Amino acid sequence: MKKNETKQKVMDAACKLFFAKGYHGTSVRDIAKKASVNVSLINYYFTSKQGLLEEAVVHYYEEYLKKIDNVLDETEQLEPRDRLKKMVEVIIQYKQDQHQFTCFIQRELSLDSVFVREMMVTYLAKENYYISKVFYDAVEGTSHNNIDREFLLLQLKGLLSTPYIAPNEWRNKVVWDQSHDFFVKKYTKTINNWLDFVTEDSHLKRDSSSMNKSRS
Repeated sequence: MKKNETKQKVMDAACKLFFAKGYHGTSVRDIAKKASVNVSLINYYFTSKQGLLEEAVVHYYEEYLKKIDNVLDETEQLEPRDRLKKMVEVIIQYKQDQHQFTCFIQRELSLDSVFVREMMVTYLAKENYYISKVFYDAVEGTSHNNIDREFLLLQLKGLLSTPYIAPNEWRNKVVWDQSHDFFVKKYTKTINNWLDFVTEDSHLKRDSSSMNKSRS
């Protein structure tokens, strides 16, 4: 097996165990056994369990933010609400594809630790920038005041994270790959319905403006 494939195998095993047993409840020996490798190989690749966790989190967020970057580039010409919907779909799809590790990360984010604060400064700050910017573009021109918009943004962030903060609420509904796809489709539709509601007057104004321009 190639080096990168072995590293990925170890990371995948660690992610599953962190989700099931927690970071502190998982030992390097547990990870080695799950990945069918020697403990010394894990120490060689990652130095320690903490190093393994950090590399797994970096990989997760680098890929995640890259996908958001790509969809925003691809949808630059769309109406703000449609662009926001595309971004939401990409976010939920990625989180669902990485379901167990996403749940683990959300659990860790509820803890006040140095590790969490470091993530806040880097990846979470960038994620927040993307979501806030696209959301505020979509609600521009609505009747919502600034405080309402902040609360609505908070609700959107909650919608994007709740399935992974409380996975036990629906874990029995997702038991095979097809049901993951079904969840993404149905859940993004639910969020889109909410977005239609909170951006309705802004969208109507844009439609009216477009019609007036086409008549002139």
